[in-house]
Amino acid sequence: METSLAGIGSCPLRPTVAASFLAEVAAAPESRLLAGIVGAGGTGKTVLLDDLEAQYRVMGLHVLRNCVDLSPTDLELCRVDARSAVLVDDAHEFSDTALAQLGSLIEERDVNLVVAYRPWPQPAGLRRLSATLEQHHAPVVLGPLSSEEIRARAAEVLEAAPATSLVDKLAEATAGMPWLVHLVMEAIGQHGSSVLSEPLHARGLMEQLGYELGKIDGGLSDLLLALSVGFDLAGQIPPALDQAGESLDHLVIRARAAGLLRGDGKLVPLVRQAVLAAMPPYRVHEAQRALVDALTAEGRSLGEVARGLARGGLRDPRIARALEREGDNVLAGQPALASALYDEAGAAGSDELATAARRAQAASAVGDLDGAGRILDNLLSSQDAPDLVRGVDVAAATWAQRGMLARSAEVYRWLGADRAGPSAALAAVAMIGTGDRDGAETMLKSCGPSGSPTLGAVAVGLMGEGISASIAAQPDRALPALIRASDMMTASGNSIPLPDVPAALAALVALHSGEPAVADSVLDDALAGEQAGPAARPRLLLLRAWTAMQLDRPDRARAAIAEAAACEGGLAPRDELLFDALEVGLARRTDDTAALVHAWQRARERILHVSVDLYSLLPFGELAVAAARLRDSARLEPQLAEARALLERLGDPPLWSIPLRWHAVQAAILAERPSDLAPHASALVRASGNNHLASVLAAAGRSWVAVLSGHIDVDAVEAAARALASVGLTWDGARLAGHAAPRADERKDMARLLACARDLHPGSVVSVSAETEPVPTLPAIRPAVRPSAGQPAAAASEGTVLSAREREVARLVLEGKTYREIGAAIFISPRTAEHHIARIRRRLGAATRSELLAQLRLLLGEEASGPP
Repeated sequence: METSLAGIGSCPLRPTVAASFLAEVAAAPESRLLAGIVGAGGTGKTVLLDDLEAQYRVMGLHVLRNCVDLSPTDLELCRVDARSAVLVDDAHEFSDTALAQLGSLIEERDVNLVVAYRPWPQPAGLRRLSATLEQHHAPVVLGPLSSEEIRARAAEVLEAAPATSLVDKLAEATAGMPWLVHLVMEAIGQHGSSVLSEPLHARGLMEQLGYELGKIDGGLSDLLLALSVGFDLAGQIPPALDQAGESLDHLVIRARAAGLLRGDGKLVPLVRQAVLAAMPPYRVHEAQRALVDALTAEGRSLGEVARGLARGGLRDPRIARALEREGDNVLAGQPALASALYDEAGAAGSDELATAARRAQAASAVGDLDGAGRILDNLLSSQDAPDLVRGVDVAAATWAQRGMLARSAEVYRWLGADRAGPSAALAAVAMIGTGDRDGAETMLKSCGPSGSPTLGAVAVGLMGEGISASIAAQPDRALPALIRASDMMTASGNSIPLPDVPAALAALVALHSGEPAVADSVLDDALAGEQAGPAARPRLLLLRAWTAMQLDRPDRARAAIAEAAACEGGLAPRDELLFDALEVGLARRTDDTAALVHAWQRARERILHVSVDLYSLLPFGELAVAAARLRDSARLEPQLAEARALLERLGDPPLWSIPLRWHAVQAAILAERPSDLAPHASALVRASGNNHLASVLAAAGRSWVAVLSGHIDVDAVEAAARALASVGLTWDGARLAGHAAPRADERKDMARLLACARDLHPGSVVSVSAETEPVPTLPAIRPAVRPSAGQPAAAASEGTVLSAREREVARLVLEGKTYREIGAAIFISPRTAEHHIARIRRRLGAATRSELLAQLRLLLGEEASGPP
């Protein structure tokens, strides 16, 4: 039985090949044409014949169409009329007798003959006829449309240039088959491009396709169903086809000739969709189970077939197990894919509780903390919960990302050291991070074999070792262990659940040790290697920003912050705190008071959402300094008290406590509370014998105290400032030198300290006021500008007109500072600042404020705006 798809054969699209053929005929109207048109169903053969007929009639030719049984009269007409054309469609359906009659017309030299047919079936008579026609003209082969042809058709329908994405979707869904492109474009003309995505709009298209496909016979219908559910025909023949009276090869050839298969023999996607929509569900599931039976019997992996079957609604334990295995295989490296596979396994009938820990791990790894938490609630509240240790690891990781590391430690205590196994090292990281030194030691002592010595397992073990070493009196082993842990985790390519990623811990320890360059290197390697997957990337970028801020590279810091904020999934609460502390720190270092106030307002709300832990001391320290500057220290006191208590429980480990002590010193200086400074300065002095960073900070602290009391030892200040820069506190060093410069007794000493400050922090000299806030930024001293002819004589020589202090005041006037702000910047009272400005006006002979500003700009080479 032949396939009849009458509707499919009708397609108004005109491929480029057809247009070229028509142009060829028009170019030589007197030439006799003997040609064959060959193409699968729905490629536009009939349309081409229609166009050719119209073209011939315009030329004045007599046209005969579809004369299957040519009578003697017809032949006589062709013989009598010198300008005749016989156009035959669907010649593959003709009898050998009729085809022989057509062949006899070729002997009539004045008759044009064009015959259209499918590549199959090819009876003997058609083979002979096509061979004869090919001797006169190469066959006109019609096939799938190119992307450009699809684009042109879409432009006609939409009356506008179609989006490339729409053209790509059309090409993929239809495989370029003209009849399908025509149907889809008709639907798009009615409903818009949503027919390819909106089920409601696609329903009409599917119904029409289903109607067309319903015309095919049983054998071909069984083939389409088998291909639709996933049979690739490379193994066992589907039972329905094995029982058919037609060979598989024959059916495939018929399907290709009908325009239902792509060139590679696979089903056209839109046809597959229509077959599955049109077939009764019981027949679809019957064919799907037959496929699973066939693949299982051959010992073949269900692979990608399993995903399609699950999405198609088949519930089968074999499908569920296959999808679970696939999810397990990609969980560590591709958590998003693993999550989709576990969901599909659930749709196929898997036990959701059995996969809960793995599903939660996948959700956590892509940053879906809420989703992971909901899954874990169900798991951890169950009796005899399966895969419990993994579930606890994921719970601990999600609590840590929420900024509640104490809950991470608590969930490990609930698990117990006897059940922790290799996760004991992670438990130690969480417990040390919250001040539970004894609990961490218990976990590490009970830690059994780490299982197989995989890269990930080694990384976890080194994390526990490094963090444990970091709270020792001599923490020298901490940083090397954590750097190796970071290297191993990056090499593993895994995204396993962790309280914190090794690169972040290594960077924090490096920063606390005064080694920001080391932290930067570790973070760069981890980011390049995509350590711990996409969920870890924002944290690593923010820590890169922190190291850049300490290295006085604000542009690099802001670039890293922007990249972190743009990461898919957003920032976890723990990282939002780091983000806000960075914004505060950068605003403070650039003397952007408005930005500082705005960032502090966000940060002081953020701290209510997270708790203090060992790994968040840097941001809390930075916020403490900003709070002191803004006279809002009381708001942060509970968190700082919690931080001090945490460090005390750990035995006040120098690696972690020293930077916080330094922040406390800075806060006390800004808050003008010498009594608060003393205990922290003393602690730094005590630790300086065994800790290089402490010795640097202790010396800097002594210099600060001396400067505040008016005793300026230029050598000591400069040495302290440069030592601060060497441990990653470049801005603090510049700030110390800038603060001491105006108080130096000798002009050369002031110039030396200002030069030191500019060297450490190019472009400006940072100064601190002991009287008022905000802290201003003093401009670097610039060389005098020699006036040109016509300038006031009073401005002829900067050196002879204004003193060094008056020039300093003049620059602040041009910056728009008020008397109070000028006094704060150079440590004089507002009244003294007013006297300086009055004296400058008298020396320059300026009668008005605008005249004063104009002369100062000429004198100092400054361009500024705004009233003082």
